[in-house]
Amino acid sequence: MPLELGIWRIDGDTRAIVPARMDREERLEAIVHRDVSILGLDVMIIGRQVPTDYGKRIDLLAVDGDGALVVVELKRDRTPRDVVAQLLDYGSWVKGLDRDDIARIWSEQSDVPFEEGFRGRFGALPETLNGSHRLVIVASELDPSTERIVSYLSESGIPINAVFFRCFHDEGREYLTRSWFVEPNEAEARAEKAVTRRSEPWNGQDFYVAIGDGEHRTWEDCVRYGFVSGGQGRWYNRPLEKLFVGARVFACVPGQGYVGYGEVVAPAVRVRDFTVEIDGAARSVLEMPLRATHMAENADDAEKSEYLVRVRWDEHVPIEQAYWEKGMFANQLTACKLRHKFTLERLAARFGLES
Repeated sequence: MPLELGIWRIDGDTRAIVPARMDREERLEAIVHRDVSILGLDVMIIGRQVPTDYGKRIDLLAVDGDGALVVVELKRDRTPRDVVAQLLDYGSWVKGLDRDDIARIWSEQSDVPFEEGFRGRFGALPETLNGSHRLVIVASELDPSTERIVSYLSESGIPINAVFFRCFHDEGREYLTRSWFVEPNEAEARAEKAVTRRSEPWNGQDFYVAIGDGEHRTWEDCVRYGFVSGGQGRWYNRPLEKLFVGARVFACVPGQGYVGYGEVVAPAVRVRDFTVEIDGAARSVLEMPLRATHMAENADDAEKSEYLVRVRWDEHVPIEQAYWEKGMFANQLTACKLRHKFTLERLAARFGLES
């Protein structure tokens, strides 16, 4: 069962705000298309009302930074079971799309080449495009039997999930709330564990983070003040948005090796908004003595600013003691999912981790 949300207005007498029916499902589709971040997924829309070879149209087709496609289908007036069946049918079609197909679908909504649009949003294209896909139902609710079907499919490794939106009206204003049937990272981990892919499955928890050591950031500052960072362009700071609270990060200094691991305790913020506690008081990290002399550069520019993710370090070593073995994973991205089995096994042994 998804989390049931209630809203109360508390300025004055406490008053419950009653949910209202959204007048048109097409309106919700337009809202999602205009700002896909409302789904809580880091994706880019490829196309809207995408025709399939079976005479049907996918409401929204998107891609994430790993090259996985995401099919988004609104329930509308169909029965929930019909939506599930339709979504599975779309999945069978989407699975066969290659890079040229995706570029063609994209070209119908944009004059910018697909690769250029992807680079602007996420950075370089991954080697494998559409190596996996996800199926998402958008609805206000599902009946119990359909919830059981979605749960069964998800637990069996079918990459399906549902996100619920409720509309609330209050004195001429409208509000939307969102809740997921299965937390997205858990759903993705289920799917990756259940099927064999070209790349190794992700455990839903571990990330690789590259720690550039220079004038904009240093490993010493990361350890001292509890963060990882990236910036001076969206290519460098956007990947940090993938790091969710509770994720485990393994820090690697490129060219040196792995220097520590820890748990994310707060999401990415601009450097000017990152604080540290000194003598019980919160102070800006920019007021601290930093080894990175240019960390404040572009602090007022949302695109170029350094972004910091708060981390509680469980273990760390100086760069001089960095750990590296031939064949271990490294990447040019600031942060990415760490799914490389050999690297995870060696890091677990090096840091004494049980898993």
